[in-house]
Amino acid sequence: MDTETYGWLSLLPPLVAITMAIISRRVLISLFTGVVIGAMLIVNGPFVIPSDPNAPIPNETAEGVETETIAAGIDDESTEAADEPKEKTARTTVGAINQFFVLLCETLLWANLIDGDHLRVFAFTAMMSCMVSVMHKGGAMQALVRLLEPFAQGRRGSQVITWLIGLLIFFDDYANTLLVGSSMQAVTDRWKISREKLAYLVDSTAAPVAGLALISTWVATEISFIEDGLVAQHVTFTSGFAVFVNTIPYRFYVLLALAYVAIVAITGRDFGPMLRAEKQALNAQPKPQASESEPETPHSSWYDAILPVAVILFVTLYLLTVTGLGSFDDPTQASWLEIIGSGDSYVALQYAAVLGLLVTAALTFLKRQLNLTEIQSAIRDGAMFVVPALGILWFSWTLSTLTGEEYLNTGTYLADCIGSSLPVFLLPTVSFVLAGAVAFATGTSWGTMGLLMPLVIKLTVQLMTNEQLTITSEDPILLGAIGGVLAGAIFGDHCSPISDTTVLSSQASGCEHIAHVRTQLPYAILVGVVSILFGTLPVGLGFPASICCVVGLVVLIGFTYAIGRTSESD
Repeated sequence: MDTETYGWLSLLPPLVAITMAIISRRVLISLFTGVVIGAMLIVNGPFVIPSDPNAPIPNETAEGVETETIAAGIDDESTEAADEPKEKTARTTVGAINQFFVLLCETLLWANLIDGDHLRVFAFTAMMSCMVSVMHKGGAMQALVRLLEPFAQGRRGSQVITWLIGLLIFFDDYANTLLVGSSMQAVTDRWKISREKLAYLVDSTAAPVAGLALISTWVATEISFIEDGLVAQHVTFTSGFAVFVNTIPYRFYVLLALAYVAIVAITGRDFGPMLRAEKQALNAQPKPQASESEPETPHSSWYDAILPVAVILFVTLYLLTVTGLGSFDDPTQASWLEIIGSGDSYVALQYAAVLGLLVTAALTFLKRQLNLTEIQSAIRDGAMFVVPALGILWFSWTLSTLTGEEYLNTGTYLADCIGSSLPVFLLPTVSFVLAGAVAFATGTSWGTMGLLMPLVIKLTVQLMTNEQLTITSEDPILLGAIGGVLAGAIFGDHCSPISDTTVLSSQASGCEHIAHVRTQLPYAILVGVVSILFGTLPVGLGFPASICCVVGLVVLIGFTYAIGRTSESD
């Protein structure tokens, strides 16, 4: 495929969507506008609508449209010579309009809506929200809050507890976001912590911890991307799983982002838009607590909230194991972590959420916390709560499809801009920056990993071969480049207003979406810059990754004390 077909125009749809979202604060309209612009580019580019809506679109020229028109029975000889160009232009325009609407509605929007994995994410997200809603109305959330209160005394303590709970729900970023954001609202409201801060605590913990965990819904995807890239370059002396584990110390942004959440929570210091949001929350009137606006449920207890989560975790791991076993001809030769990593995460999460909702509903009914009518009302409220987020997810996926290699090929264009004359020591840094740019523009960390991992591995192998360097599974350049893609994808995802996890974090935390983006962005950029200056660059020059992580952590602490201020200060 010719990656020069669109050039810089391939950046236009995501840039328009991001700019509009930041200015207008209307994410749905902004995303839809980006999708429309992308479809218009494709209609006037090298593609036409195929018979299969899911297939890439081949080239169609104006001559092809004219030939088809003539074949339909138009008598050119009976047409006035002066009117012939106008008629052909009009018919070509009508054909382009029809092509545009088929591409937009069928090939893009409809195909992304009915995609099996997307439907499972819709189902999982909706059922998790319904479960949380039933827990909340049944009093389980309030009971859990009362359990946590002794450990969440003060503004700092409540933030630290939020961070720790986020670390415990490591198996999936969606589940982490929805559970932690919803359950901790009452605690953070009580201590006048802004919803922007809660959304930051949730968002900057969820994806990083899921991306690092060896038992998570991310691990299979990350390992498969690495494995495919290595095999394509005939690097077969090591497994993708081994390289995945070895890259953990080289994912500087992910490690430092998790650490910085703790630094901000422990010190109580903020800066920029987040500091202003915290001061506003501190000076605002207290928000009404759930116990003041909802009927008492004396039969509820903290384990009514813990048990469904435990069920979700158990069922998720069980189904990941069952579905993962089918990926091996001889499962006895694979470790349990490799089996988990090969499981179908979408199937596991969907059915785990179903059982979690059923267990929650059964507990609230059997313990007389809610009757059937009230349970149905809570489920309806939970489903309606995430409808806007599901719409944004739908349009985000569609925009991601547009920017993928089948259409605009945005990531390949950005990679080609780098060239092959790059110094080897810059590979970790360039990989991180490029992954961050693609994830920011497309709003998807997984899509970025899938798009860039083979390109980065190919570039790394070529440059190292040219420099006559030996490629091993523990080579700092190779691990730094691969780790740069994995970490940069999450970095760009944290910065992007069209990211699905950013949307869910703001939704689950009860925070206005663009307000969450504006307050989290300076923190993400700070950690990203430190990750480059004290992580990817030194590693490329030969410094140990562990030393780089320690130095980066010290720099973040020093910066926070030098620039940050507590919300109680004048």
